[in-house]
Amino acid sequence: MIDMSEAPKADYSAKNEKYFSGARRLFIDDLPINSDARLLEIGCGNEDTAAYALAERKCGWCCGVELCERAAEAAKSRLNRVIVGNVETLEFDFAEGFFDILIMSEVLEHLVDPWMALRRLRRLMKRGAVVCSGSPNVCHHSVMRTLLAGQWRYEDKGIFDVTHLRWFSPATYRGMFESCGFRVDTVRPAAPLRFKARTLNALTLGRFQYFFRFLDVFNG
Repeated sequence: MIDMSEAPKADYSAKNEKYFSGARRLFIDDLPINSDARLLEIGCGNEDTAAYALAERKCGWCCGVELCERAAEAAKSRLNRVIVGNVETLEFDFAEGFFDILIMSEVLEHLVDPWMALRRLRRLMKRGAVVCSGSPNVCHHSVMRTLLAGQWRYEDKGIFDVTHLRWFSPATYRGMFESCGFRVDTVRPAAPLRFKARTLNALTLGRFQYFFRFLDVFNG
């Protein structure tokens, strides 16, 4: 008999403060300067990312959506508006085409139906809006090694985060956005490959690069 009291629970309130912090500069640095742009960030945490976008004049108005009330409170002093709640059930009061930029850093893997969420969010974006999103890569070699050992472990963060409900490869991540009406420009690693990974990638002629990419980033 399995004792379910010992099963891991998806409890965001138990997450460390660092889980909700850190500016995703990779998303912001390539954006053009535009003080008139309006930015929406889903899963904003304490809003380091959107605050960085404001400071760099990549936008002039920001709204963050955050499920964890503790993190949302920290964001309220930094943004124009913060909405506390689940993006899958919230009823947004924005007009269609209101936003110029959408940021989602490691969010979609936490959702029950990320396809439906993307379709709802797409209506809020202007024609030609920029979307930046990132997700852990389930094809990473650490996952393969774990499966070969007959294991699937749950952790506080990373690929095996206990609060993840979905897992994506680079190809399926692209396919999800395209199936929801987005045009995908790039799907790329979130950081340069380290020396060992670069060497193995070169030896395999780049055919298995997805084994070495821990986190992938989409731009569209």
